[in-house]
Amino acid sequence: MIKIAERFQVSHFLVFYLIHSLQFGIGVLGFQRIVAEKSGRDAWIAVILSGIMVHISLWMIYKILKNSNGNVITLHKELFGKWVGNTLSAILACYFTLVAITVLRTYIEIIEVWMFPDINVWLFSFMFLLLVYYIISGGFRVVTGISFFGIILPVYLFFTFLFPLQFSDLHNLLPVFNHSLKDLAISTKSMSLTVIGFEALLVFYPFIKNVDKSKKWAHMAVATSTIIYAVIMIITLIYFSEEQLQKNVWATLTMWKIVEMPFVERFEYIGIANWCLIILPNVCLTLWCASRCLKDSFKFNQKYTLIVILLIAFFTNSLSRTREQISLLNDIVGQVGFYLIIGYIPMLFMFTMITRKVKEKKA
Repeated sequence: MIKIAERFQVSHFLVFYLIHSLQFGIGVLGFQRIVAEKSGRDAWIAVILSGIMVHISLWMIYKILKNSNGNVITLHKELFGKWVGNTLSAILACYFTLVAITVLRTYIEIIEVWMFPDINVWLFSFMFLLLVYYIISGGFRVVTGISFFGIILPVYLFFTFLFPLQFSDLHNLLPVFNHSLKDLAISTKSMSLTVIGFEALLVFYPFIKNVDKSKKWAHMAVATSTIIYAVIMIITLIYFSEEQLQKNVWATLTMWKIVEMPFVERFEYIGIANWCLIILPNVCLTLWCASRCLKDSFKFNQKYTLIVILLIAFFTNSLSRTREQISLLNDIVGQVGFYLIIGYIPMLFMFTMITRKVKEKKA
């Protein structure tokens, strides 16, 4: 049983910032090409479908953890026993660590390609992860504060997506529903890397005050992320031709190249630099979840567990050099995230509901 003192908990409305900051990360800079590869001009439909899937998964998570004695770690032990439960929790910790590594390494790759080709990956990773350690050491409330500012401070970047509209053609969206359900399903699956992150709720659930009131804020966060992704996808589709889009690995950064302001010539440099504020909560929250999983499972000291995880993240980031390695890392995390949404969470939901029904009958 996990009980968290109220002074360590966060208000229910802050769940909005926690979930949205996890969903809105490095994927925004280049998700369009991957999603549109199969569904073309109907890619925006796949974005909406992925949002609906996340809403369903979020509803399941709240049902799973309702009336529980803690978070998913205690639930694993209740449902599957100590050994199997702890193994599942350790796998979940590895998953969160892998997500953090993928986000940070992909961001460093963007800096290498667009800004500083000779950047020292070791030094950048070390300084960034040192900041992450400092934030997580302050506790979950500090991590939540970083998530809040990670959304509020860079919010102006959203308005830069209006610049491409002057060179766009709405007729590019036609004809609508011109692709098969199979193509839309594949594109929806391709969105998994972009929309994952909400599953962190499974771990930080006990840290929320008034859990019932947090439900609407969690769903609002997912809805906000889905709307933003859909708007960016539509703007991308009406700005690029299909052939152009497939040649742009980072379509968002390419669109930023046309942003013209009196005081800055290359706005994509500003956007990439500011994106550090957006990926910081991503890395902090996922690594906090990873260390918390190990703490609750094996009673390790979270401080020392975090150091070990940060060292793993540091060496993994520094050893991933080529575009193929980074792309493979993204593909693996995307695949795992997809099966987590369609497999792990529904399985946990089913087992939990059956177990509760059996206990009610016995009572």
